Amino acid sequence: MENKRLQMVDLIEHVCPEESVITNWMKGLTIFRTNKPLPRTPVTYDPSIIILAQGQKNIYLGDEIFTYDPLHYLVLSVPLPLECEVISPPDKPILGFAINIDPIVVGELLLDLDDPLKDVKNLPKGIYGARMTDNLFDSAIRLLQSLQSEKDRRILSPMIEREIIYRVLFGEKGEALQALAYHNQRFFQINRILNKIHKTYYENHDVTILANEAEMSVSTFHNNFKTVTNTSPVQYIKSIRLNKAKVLMTQEGLNAHSAALQVGYESASQFNREYKRYFGITPAKDAITLQNHNETQV
Repeated sequence: MENKRLQMVDLIEHVCPEESVITNWMKGLTIFRTNKPLPRTPVTYDPSIIILAQGQKNIYLGDEIFTYDPLHYLVLSVPLPLECEVISPPDKPILGFAINIDPIVVGELLLDLDDPLKDVKNLPKGIYGARMTDNLFDSAIRLLQSLQSEKDRRILSPMIEREIIYRVLFGEKGEALQALAYHNQRFFQINRILNKIHKTYYENHDVTILANEAEMSVSTFHNNFKTVTNTSPVQYIKSIRLNKAKVLMTQEGLNAHSAALQVGYESASQFNREYKRYFGITPAKDAITLQNHNETQV
């Protein structure tokens, strides 16, 4: 496996010779290079499969820690706000890529089976780690190789991306992905609510209304929500809003007041207080720090 890992390193370094995040090579694929370690920081992850060729990341979700590295991939079957710590080898960058998980693709792959899968009875978490296999290494290498040619990238890359989803879907702990395709009604309903929150995070969501939309009692909804996300609905919504506000300030240049309004805060003082509690820094100082950092990377 070490030879395959080194091959992945060479391919990603060819695509990302400098620190960058590439999202425009093909739909659903993100390739990234980070040149230095990063402390534990709140972020929001979209549903995805993440594979590292070099380095290590620790994901903190409540009191749980998920570690992924070149021998372990990470799967998020639902969007999750969490904390990420980046650990790099001495004098080496963190290299990897992420594939977005499309529930439609998951459903199509399950329908192609000759023997239908059994219902996933236990409600799975929305995140898990699993061991890399030789087949998954091979698929990852072929995906990265296909990016070298525009024709291959257009024709072969989507097929190999689908193959990687297939290998993860039927690999270790793949039932968390299988649950996306209606094989677990409770998981599907919670996932539907999570996606709604992500699309309308600026609205004033009421937990009782969300529970009704999920066709659950408030207590059942709360318990199932926490099983999947390891957090309460109220805290989840707050985390999404604060992460969105951070992006608006640091990437789109909004000031703290404008960002707070856009993500649904009516009180600037409440926004400042919750932002500092969540990120450990006031929004105004955070915006200046990150904007200065981005300028030094240009």
